[in-house]
Amino acid sequence: MIEVRNLTKVYGDHIAVNNLSFTIEQGKIYGFLGPNGAGKTTTMNMITGCLAPTAGEVLIDGVDMFEDAVTAKKRIGYLPEIPPVYPDMTPFEYLKFVGGAKGVRAADMTEAVFSVMEETGITEMRNRLIKHLSKGYRQRVGIAQAMLGDPDLIILDEPTVGLDPRQIIEIRDLIATLGKTRTIILSSHILAEVQAVCDHVMILNEGRLVASDTLENIRRDNTPENAVLLTVRSNPDSIKKTAESVPGVTGCEITPGKGENIYDVRVEAEPGTDVTEDLFRAFASGGFGVLKLTREEPSLEEIFINLTEYFEPDEEEAAPDGDGEPGDDGEEEYEEDEEKEDEDEDDGDDYSPLFGGRKDGR
Repeated sequence: MIEVRNLTKVYGDHIAVNNLSFTIEQGKIYGFLGPNGAGKTTTMNMITGCLAPTAGEVLIDGVDMFEDAVTAKKRIGYLPEIPPVYPDMTPFEYLKFVGGAKGVRAADMTEAVFSVMEETGITEMRNRLIKHLSKGYRQRVGIAQAMLGDPDLIILDEPTVGLDPRQIIEIRDLIATLGKTRTIILSSHILAEVQAVCDHVMILNEGRLVASDTLENIRRDNTPENAVLLTVRSNPDSIKKTAESVPGVTGCEITPGKGENIYDVRVEAEPGTDVTEDLFRAFASGGFGVLKLTREEPSLEEIFINLTEYFEPDEEEAAPDGDGEPGDDGEEEYEEDEEKEDEDEDDGDDYSPLFGGRKDGR
């Protein structure tokens, strides 16, 4: 559905997106995860053709976004972090306006608008002014406009930011429902949100992709040690002796638990060895009260922190400094003169025409 090749975006000497490559398959919900400033929104803006890259390509169903933007954009529905709604319109008026901009035929307009309002649960709000709607309903209106034109791909950038817990649950349920018939990319820095609705997770850090897989595989790949956690009612000497009698066990740590004669136990085992069943049998046959037994796995928060810790990119993988031109080391002196700064800001370097074209004119 999407193929991103060596996508790079550089602002002065800051690399926002660093040589990013990945593919998106049809019919899945993808979570785009990363800390604030990781490059998620910049990547979204380049994928949707709203921002020109410094280098790289974006193919939407085989169509180059920067060679044939009109065709590519017809395949995409996009909800930016701030919904692009007009507060003095009603949802029905606004969606008709968006439908016209997207090229929906006049004869099909009313049916198309009512269809997306029904899917997003805003039909009853269709004649209220958008400025009088709750933030949750404004988000629904934003999702509805992304769905107009029946795009195969919907991209949602931080769709639950600023919502209350009830609204968050409603929007997540809506995304999960939409994902049954469409490909969705959900950008977020909220771990629970990604875990709740996504089939596949991509984690960005400092503009680079540091993980791309299912949550289960990411958790497995980032569990360095083979260990089992138990809570046992007994005495430390008996616990240690019983645990170390199990084949494959290499170590045992015991700490006082909550309650009399209750201990928390961490049992280490040889790599690739599953000792959980043998441990349970050993403690059960010895008459121990086993209150808990589980494999030790890092939490999603711990994995996220580990993957997004600061790192120095390899020299060969680093994106070009400066503006990416040959011979530019990105270390020229910037003039302090306010007039010069105004010229730099207005030079249109980062502008991408609405209907395509790279900033180099191609």
